Amino acid sequence: MGLFLSQVFNGLTNTSILFLIAIGLVIIFGLLDVVNMAHGEFIMFGAYSAVVCVNMLHLPFIIAIVVAAIVAGFIGAIVEKLIIKRLYGKVAETLLGTFALSYIFQQLIRSIFGPEDQQMSLPVDAAFELGNVYIPVYNLILIALSILILLGTLLLLTKTTLGMQIRANVQNRKMVQCLGISSQKIDTLTFTYGCALAGIAGALIAPIKGISPGMGMTYIVDSFLVVVLGGLQSIIGSLFSSLIISESSTVLAGYMTEISAKLIVFMAIIVIIRFKPQGLFFNKNKR
Repeated sequence: MGLFLSQVFNGLTNTSILFLIAIGLVIIFGLLDVVNMAHGEFIMFGAYSAVVCVNMLHLPFIIAIVVAAIVAGFIGAIVEKLIIKRLYGKVAETLLGTFALSYIFQQLIRSIFGPEDQQMSLPVDAAFELGNVYIPVYNLILIALSILILLGTLLLLTKTTLGMQIRANVQNRKMVQCLGISSQKIDTLTFTYGCALAGIAGALIAPIKGISPGMGMTYIVDSFLVVVLGGLQSIIGSLFSSLIISESSTVLAGYMTEISAKLIVFMAIIVIIRFKPQGLFFNKNKR
């Protein structure tokens, strides 16, 4: 029972990490129909920004999170203006362009920081024992922050003027333009926000996962899997799909090898997608 409870809690931590990684992709892929293969590199930018702030500039971790969001969002805005804006509606070109961009970003980071992996000290290294389960305090903070980001994003999209414009832009671009709203500006803000979320994810996972120039490739497959399983435009769907994937993989890994656990989970996901090809929480509103 102690092993099971420990794995369940570890699964919640992994759920938070996977959701933080995937939520920015839900915004970009689900709302803009952009297959951003460089999404992992925006996570990398956030992680390196946090490491610079904490390890080199000795700034508080909360400041590092804000800086990571600003850096990733700023780079995302530039990428959208220079590249993505010209590729909307061209799936193959967008996929190839962002895939090439991911390698460019990796080499840029290698040229600045070197190829070595880097670590960042935990902002909170305390832990406590609940029954037979060892619970790091930072993991609880990570779970709490992921919930706050979820609620903040939902409030932004449903309760603000910008959020209503983003949703209207997804459903009917021509009508939005007829109302005098710049759909291109909305696209840029949406892409920027998705990249900023990726930067926040990078900053939050840096203390427990470590960072490297190629870290983005580690997360890109799982994040796309979360988006597809949950439903392309569904933030709640991405939360539940993150929970399903992370908890299943983590709990099963406590009783068998990690590879076997992931194999079983991936086979189950294939079956689910076979019968629910549009995801568990498919949104019928089309762009």
